Amino acid sequence: MAVTDPAVQLTAFRQRHPQTRFVDVLLADLFGIPRGKRVTIDELPHLSQGSFLLPGSMFALDVLGGTIQETGLGFDEGDADRRCLPIDGTLVPVPWREGEGVAQVQVSMIDHDGSPFYGDPRHVLANVLKRFSALGLTPVIAVELEFYLLDPERTVDGRAQPPRLPQTGRREYQTQINSMLDLNEYSAVLAEISSACEAQEIPSGTALAEYGPGQFEVNLLHSTDALAACDQAIRFKRLVRGVAARHGMEATFMPKPYMDMAGSGAHLHVSMLDQQGRNIFAHDDAAGSPLLKHAIGGLAATMADAMLIFAPTINSYRRYRSEAYVPLNPSWAVNNRGVALRIPASTPENRRIEHRVAGADANPYLLTAAVLAGIHHGLQHRLDPGAPVTGNAYRDAPTTLPITWPEAALKFEASALMREYLGEKFHHLFVTTRRGELQAFESHVSPLEYAWYARTC
Repeated sequence: MAVTDPAVQLTAFRQRHPQTRFVDVLLADLFGIPRGKRVTIDELPHLSQGSFLLPGSMFALDVLGGTIQETGLGFDEGDADRRCLPIDGTLVPVPWREGEGVAQVQVSMIDHDGSPFYGDPRHVLANVLKRFSALGLTPVIAVELEFYLLDPERTVDGRAQPPRLPQTGRREYQTQINSMLDLNEYSAVLAEISSACEAQEIPSGTALAEYGPGQFEVNLLHSTDALAACDQAIRFKRLVRGVAARHGMEATFMPKPYMDMAGSGAHLHVSMLDQQGRNIFAHDDAAGSPLLKHAIGGLAATMADAMLIFAPTINSYRRYRSEAYVPLNPSWAVNNRGVALRIPASTPENRRIEHRVAGADANPYLLTAAVLAGIHHGLQHRLDPGAPVTGNAYRDAPTTLPITWPEAALKFEASALMREYLGEKFHHLFVTTRRGELQAFESHVSPLEYAWYARTC
């Protein structure tokens, strides 16, 4: 992506959006949660000069925003500030705050010595991408994100519930994949999501009703700029929440809001271009080229190590159930949605891998970094993925992935490969925050424990 002079960008933006008075400056944390400050638009020129500061502990937070002190980024370093610089092309309006004059811009963090801060997931992905540049290769990625629209009001026992349908006023609890009726019921909110995507320069494509009540999937279009594609995914998640709130609903990318309904995933599509712009995965064989198979071999070999990236929270692991369109082992196949690594039906020149493991709560930068690390590993070592699955991917297939949070943390912590690709310091930071959050979660006594054990034990 060509970098434009920030002053030129700002002048052009103010001409297009003269009503803008404020700018939300957003830094995506380890979960992709935007954190930052609101400044006046007159302060914006100072951002590119490094005057915008946030503490490094932004990347030591649990999902509730509490600092995990064991990371060393809290009191051990005095909760020190670091400079944050704007990301080119991310200054956009915030259409769901219409009438308030609000825009937003994304930033990344720089360390005290001027180098990229090791804790920023965007820099982690940038470092993985350098490995492909050294091979003369360019990853092409597209992100699919699933989410639920909920009623902001919980049930009497504190559980999520579907919103009342905008047209009929009733609640829908049935499973209806690709339902046009559901699309019609939510037409207004989906149309506004589409319009907001256009305003924020997020290239979105197909929207479809998924299995659960009020569950939808939106496909972001493929891009040769993986960093920009992940920037857009961060914007998209904030956008969906903002638009839903305008319609009296709550949007969630929580992987499993309902026990008995489908979970929400983040599927990543990846192909690979050489220096002549040719897809190295292309082949007349529906299973792709030999290089595509090596890439799958690497993804299969590294999948268990990376599960903590793909499933970063306790709720992530509620998705992993047999015959729930969520993989339990690093299987692959052509045109089969039951596997972890799917080769979608396509023309030969569009051969690609669909990685179907991650939950919708995964950080897009880290998801992409881990997937690309697996592909790079497979290409470098010419790994063989074995035979593809045919038929039911769950039948008689053992569960080999770590599908509990403690197991995934142990596997990630022991992984020399994750340390190599993601960086030693980031590796330690990530597993430390995950262990800290797990410890905090397990310290709570849940209502279910009272119901099961208070009178029986």
